[in-house]
Amino acid sequence: MPRLHGVPPSKRLFDLALTVPGMILISPLLLIVAALCWLLQGRPILFRQLRPGHRAMPFTLYKFRTMAGGSTQEPDSVSDADRLTPFGSFLRSFSLDELPELINVLRGEMSLVGPRPLLMQYLERYTPEQARRHEVLPGITGWTQVNGRNAISWEQKFRLDVWYVDHWSLGLDLRILLLTIWKVLRREGISQPGQATAEEFKGSD
Repeated sequence: MPRLHGVPPSKRLFDLALTVPGMILISPLLLIVAALCWLLQGRPILFRQLRPGHRAMPFTLYKFRTMAGGSTQEPDSVSDADRLTPFGSFLRSFSLDELPELINVLRGEMSLVGPRPLLMQYLERYTPEQARRHEVLPGITGWTQVNGRNAISWEQKFRLDVWYVDHWSLGLDLRILLLTIWKVLRREGISQPGQATAEEFKGSD
């Protein structure tokens, strides 16, 4: 399969065919989680942050807030582990904090499956090969998420991301979605040891 430079219409239709009925189906869950976020953590309910998308173009990512503090664009000096709330930790353990990203999928900024959208400041730290992860839409889940997630090194993650770019197919996307359900139920690879999620990527040696 040639590398993906655009967004194939079949992938977009696949995303919409699953996302539109899926959001209707889980709308009660979305409302319950939003209400609990408001009751247990206060406002804002959603976390918003600029992330690089397809071809590194920035977009606003939406997630349920899991950390103390407001909806900030940049991380502050307090560690993620210290800012992570008990309810936020519960949301992360079942990946429920990711559900608002379905809005990004509907807007065409993300796909259900693709490399995870990371931080803007990482763009200048990628090698040319690692930067190829931006040749496709970022995803809510991806090949990396079902093959180690945060329990593997950054270099391993990027190799898996680029492998996905070169081997994309609708069949692969469906396989990843099914594996994601299994991984979420098993709560595998949620964070690196000693980290709330993963340590900062500072560039490859």
